[in-house]
Order: sequence, then structure tokens, then C-alpha cells
Amino acid sequence: MKDFYTVQEFSKLSGVEASTLRYWDDIGLFTPLRRNPENNYRYYTLTQLLALNFVTTLSELEIPLKTIAELRENRDPERFMLLLEKLEHRLDMEMRQLRIRYSIIHTRREMINFGMKVDESEISVIRKDEKAMILWPRNEYKEGDTFVEPLATMVQHAYKLHINLCFSVGGYFDSFERFEKDPGRPDRFISIDPIGTHIVKGGDYLVGYHRGDYGEFGDLPERMADYIKTHSIAVTGPVYEMYLHDEISTKDPDKYLVQCSIAIAKSRRRR
Repeated sequence: MKDFYTVQEFSKLSGVEASTLRYWDDIGLFTPLRRNPENNYRYYTLTQLLALNFVTTLSELEIPLKTIAELRENRDPERFMLLLEKLEHRLDMEMRQLRIRYSIIHTRREMINFGMKVDESEISVIRKDEKAMILWPRNEYKEGDTFVEPLATMVQHAYKLHINLCFSVGGYFDSFERFEKDPGRPDRFISIDPIGTHIVKGGDYLVGYHRGDYGEFGDLPERMADYIKTHSIAVTGPVYEMYLHDEISTKDPDKYLVQCSIAIAKSRRRR
């Protein structure tokens, strides 16, 4: 063991880059125990590892260097506890944002991937897992309104309604009869958000697909109605319009892909 170590040697001992040690010395945050008066070389001792640990620990917590310098000269458990409480609160907020971003990525990736594999020309019965959604307030339509007018109203109040518009938005119909009659004007809108309290139960669902802009469904309602009649299927509950591909994943509105599904009481065919 030596009494003094050069900046390069102390860097290897401590794991702190030599350039960082020099910078911290230049700003007066962490200085070597002595300097050579002839060449101005820096020399550190092993006892300085404790003081260095104070700086590196707080730096790792992303505490500003100015604050670290202040705490170095004037710190006690009470003051440091207040600082840690602020840091913990900030990290709680950051982790919450990270969880939300992860949910958006995971949910959209799942829907896009599923949409890339489906046979969009087929009407079929599939098994769906339970899924959480946010069910928006009931839409109010005036004469001549399309889905756009109530959607615009809801978007204006999205924050108050705790709706995150980064998740895919779809439609909700009280019954298949409502969907068949007017598929472009849902009774409500839904957000495919996993924190939602509206739970779509797992089970057998009749599903169909259509490519096209929002509110366009072609002959999908008729094809689903024919399947129900031909296979003597009893449908139950609401119809869900879920956009697997929307403006986030494709630029062309004609390539949007919607899945319409409704739970069934009896299935003769499953895949």
C-alpha cells in the first residue's frame, strides 16, 4: 500500500474516470489531498475513498453537483432525509410515467401484431382473453351528426375523464342490433387501456374485420348477421369495435383495420 496515488492510480482504485476526478477538482467538489508544486500533479490517499463515496453516491442519484457541494459542507440526518423524500417522490412520478409508456407500447404492439396475422375476410368464432378497457360516457348525437362530433367533445374532456388518448380508441354498442343498424355511430367510445375498470370477459366471441377509415364498415355487419343466422348462434352483450391498426401504425386511412366482436352463448366452431 502506498501513501499517495496519482489521478490515474486513484481512478483505478475508485472506479471513477480520471477525467471526472479532474473536473470535480477544478470545480472544488472533490480535491486531491496534495499537489506536486513543481508539476501540479494530483495525489490522493486511500482515506479519501470515503469522501469520494459521498460524492459518487449522490451523483448516481442525479443530485446536482451544486447541491452535493452544499451538502458536503453542511449535512445532517434531518436535512438529508428531506432530500431523500423529494428524490423518492420524483422517482415515483418517473416510474409511473414509465409504466404508462410501457403499457402503451405493450398494448399497441399486441394489437398490431394480432392484426398482421388475421384473415380479415373471414367471419369466425375465436377464444378471447379477458381485457380491461375504459368505457367513455354515453354519446349524444344531434341530427346529422356522425361519430366525429361526440368524439371531439369527449377528447376535449379527456384529461378530466382520466382518458389517455395514446391508447387505441374504439367503439361500443349496447347490442348487435344497434351495431347492425348504425355501425358508424357507437353508443360509447372505449380506450384499450389496461388500467380501465370495464372488464371484457374472456370467452367465445364472434369476430369480423374490415379495412377502411373510421366509421367505415362496408358489408361487415351484414356478413356477421348472416353468420349468426346460418350457424344458429345466440349473441350476448355489447359489440366492441377495436382498431388493431390505426393512424399510429399506418399513414393510409384505407388501411386501418378494425375488429368487431360480440360474445356468443353457444359456439359450434372455434379456432
